[in-house]
Order: sequence, then structure tokens, then C-alpha cells
Amino acid sequence: MHSNFPPLYLTAGVRALEAAALRRDPQVRLMERAGLAAAEFARELLSATGRSVLVLAGPGGNGGDAFEAATHLKRWFHRVEVVFAGHAAKLPHDAAAALAKWHAAEGRVTHAIAPAARYDLVIDGLFGIGLARSIVGEPALLIAAANALPGPKLALDIASGINADTGAVMGTALRATHTLTFIAHKPGLHTLDGPDHCGAIRVAALGLDPASLSPPGGYLVSELLEQPLIRRPHNFHKGLAGSLAIVGGAAGMVGAPLLAARAAIKLGAGKVLLGLLTEQPPYVDYVQPELMLRRPETLLAEVPLTAVAAGPGMGTDSAAQRVLAQALRLDVPVVLDADALNLVATYGVLQSAVQARKSPTLMTPHPAECARLLVERTAAVQADRIAAAQRLALKFKAFVALKGNGTVIAAPDGRWWINASGNPGMASAGMGDVLTGMVGALAAQGLPAEQALVAGVHLHGAAADALAERHLGPVGLVAGELIDEARRLLNRPAGTR
Repeated sequence: MHSNFPPLYLTAGVRALEAAALRRDPQVRLMERAGLAAAEFARELLSATGRSVLVLAGPGGNGGDAFEAATHLKRWFHRVEVVFAGHAAKLPHDAAAALAKWHAAEGRVTHAIAPAARYDLVIDGLFGIGLARSIVGEPALLIAAANALPGPKLALDIASGINADTGAVMGTALRATHTLTFIAHKPGLHTLDGPDHCGAIRVAALGLDPASLSPPGGYLVSELLEQPLIRRPHNFHKGLAGSLAIVGGAAGMVGAPLLAARAAIKLGAGKVLLGLLTEQPPYVDYVQPELMLRRPETLLAEVPLTAVAAGPGMGTDSAAQRVLAQALRLDVPVVLDADALNLVATYGVLQSAVQARKSPTLMTPHPAECARLLVERTAAVQADRIAAAQRLALKFKAFVALKGNGTVIAAPDGRWWINASGNPGMASAGMGDVLTGMVGALAAQGLPAEQALVAGVHLHGAAADALAERHLGPVGLVAGELIDEARRLLNRPAGTR
């Protein structure tokens, strides 16, 4: 499931990688390699005539990387100014050696950005992945001054002020246009506030093979899965493509399950049966007449199903409780979203029903729903999205997609992924309903729950990205537009876009 995905390492995992590399080769000089890689990337970013570089160096190892890069750039005849936010006597040994190289190259350091200064590139080496407290005082003012400078900004390892494990802003943070991260990807680059501050990300492995040195914590879902995701022989009929039931749609909320059902039928489910809770349900969906509309109780009791999706527009009244309880008793994969999650969070009997299930349960909460299910504050969920998704998966023995910027997917056994697709255009009504239908369709067709959730989440975001590339978003992107684009991506030949 994960062999083709780039590995993700928490800070402790990166330290383990560095230690393993030193044990394997005590002569390895990772800071020197990082500085050279940074200087080479900086040279790429500078235009043909750009020669002026501002390097911000911090008080730790990240500052040492910056000094190494500055020395290379100066030797390559760039005009380099270094602002040092630290004390030479307190630098770690390798960073102090890098500062000595800078001085040996006749480089000088200052402690503030010159007023009205202009640079072709700013290199941020203030604070790396080891940052453990909020940035205040002079360093915060330095970051604010750097953010005010025009032009590209290259962060080393991670944008200063971003927590490498959670993506949270630690008081303040630099806004980079590019980040060169060392050895491997870190979660904070790809979730919460990280993507808004780290820009375009490149990995410099520094000559290491991370997976051979230490197992990763998680994986980055950065590309569409191998195509075709679903293989169909020529001798095929709709019964082999599964039957998905979608239940929801209380009065005034019928649009939500309709979006889910339309997404499901176009992502390949052989039959999609829609059970609406409203007292006056329509008899047909004139936009998608292939959908079969039934009363939910009848649908769940009589039709052989291969998966169920519950929650879109469901409401939380007694009828919704009964239908959800009925769905949870079925021995098929069940996708829970929206009001189904709120019902589970509210009623202990439904919680117990989820925890007792033998077939897979897939949950797609947003942060507030996750907080209700965990009986926590939303801020606590957002403070460490990976840990929150893992707690929820463990509590309910479920596969969980904690939605948001860099959706975190967690399995009941503790494994996790971060999805890299998607854009702000997805912050509009109905997006979660479409995701529910897509995941349900993949599960109905027989994909294992883990794969259905990971693939569905990534395909959902990739469809939004493809539309934005054609200038159909992010502003004004609506949920229903993702459906046909997701179908196109699902069916695309390998190696095409």
C-alpha cells in the first residue's frame, strides 16, 4: 500500500536517521552536504542577473547549514550578506566550524537586515526542525522583516517557525516560496499551516537512503496511485462492481446524499442505492437517473450490498439513529461522515456498535467532528493532527481521514499517511459529501478499506487540483464539479495527466 509513497519522518525519526548514518560512516559530514545542496538550489533560483543573497543564520544546526551555503555562494562570486541571530560561542561544534569557514572566506556577519535593502534571494536558516518553543523578541522581528522583503525566499529544511511534526506556527513563521528539506519529508511541511509557509518543496537526501537506515513514521500520498486502480476484465457485469447504499438526506438536506450518490456511480460502483430520510423523497434523480431511490429501512434490510455510506444530510433525530444503527449491523464496509459521526459521538450505544464491528469502518471527520468523537477541544485536535487521527482510529478500530489542509489518514494499527493533493477551493459546501461517495464507491468495488480511503482522499484532492490548473478554481469551485474530473483521473492511462 505504501511502497511507492515518499516516507515521512517525525523529528525524532530524523534524529535517528542522522545517528544511523553516523554509525554507518563516522566520517559523513551531513551539514557540509546540506550547505552545498542549499547553495546549488539557491543558484537555480537566482535569475541570470541575480547576484545578491541575504542569508539568515540561526543559533543551531540550521544556522550551520546556512553558513555552509553562504560560503559556497560567496566563492561562486555572489554578493552574500549574513544576518546571524545567535552567539558564536554557543553554536554546536559543526555549526561553529561552518561559521569559521564563512569568516575564512572573508565573510562578515551582522545582526539585523539593513533598512531599505533589496536582495534577489533570501535564504532562511534561522530555526529548523528542532524548534520547541514559540518565537518571540528579536528573532520574531527578524522574521517579520524578512517576510516584508520582496522576491523568492528559500527555507532550509523547514520554514522557520513551523513545527516540523505538526505544521503549527510557533508564534510566528517565515513565508518561504521554496523549501529544501534534508534527508526526507517531514509531516509539518504538508499539513495544517506548513503548506502556506513552506512553498514548493524539494528533498535533498544528502546521499542517504532513509528507509534503509530507519523505518519511517508515515508516508506522503503525493501522486495518484498506480493505474488502473481498479482492473476490469472484458467479461464483466455490474454485479461484479458492487452495490453501494447511501443513507441520509433528512428534510432540507437531500442535496448532500445526492452529491455522494452521483460521485459513487461515476466512480464505478455497479449499483448505487439511495435511501433518503425526508418524509417526501423524490422518486428519481433527474440529473442522474441511474440512481435507485428507496426508503432507507427497506434498502438496508432487503438489498444485497457490498458497502454502505451513512451521514450526508442525515440529521440527528430518532429516525436517523435507527437507520444508522441498522447500517452498523451490516457485515460490509461502512463509511461514516457528517451527521453519522455526530450521532456516534452523542450516543454510547452507537459508539459501542462501531467498536464491535467486524467489517471495516471508515470515518471521514473534519476537526470539530473528530474532537466530538474524542471528547476533546478542536484546538487539541489541530495541535497534533497525526496523533488525533491515530487516537480516533484506535478508539473505534476504524480507518480515519482527518480532513483539512494535508488530510491525515490513520489505520487502527497506528500507521498513518498525509495526503498532499487539494487546494483552498475545496472549502465549499458539499465537498465532504462527494468524498464520502467516492470512498464508498471504491470500497463497494472491493478495494481494501485502507486503500479505498487513501485513494479516495487523494483522488478527491487531485480532481480539485486539476480543475484549478484549468483556472476553474480555487475561487468558485463547487463540489459537483469534482465528480467528472475524478472519473477522468481514475481512468487515465498510466503516465498521462
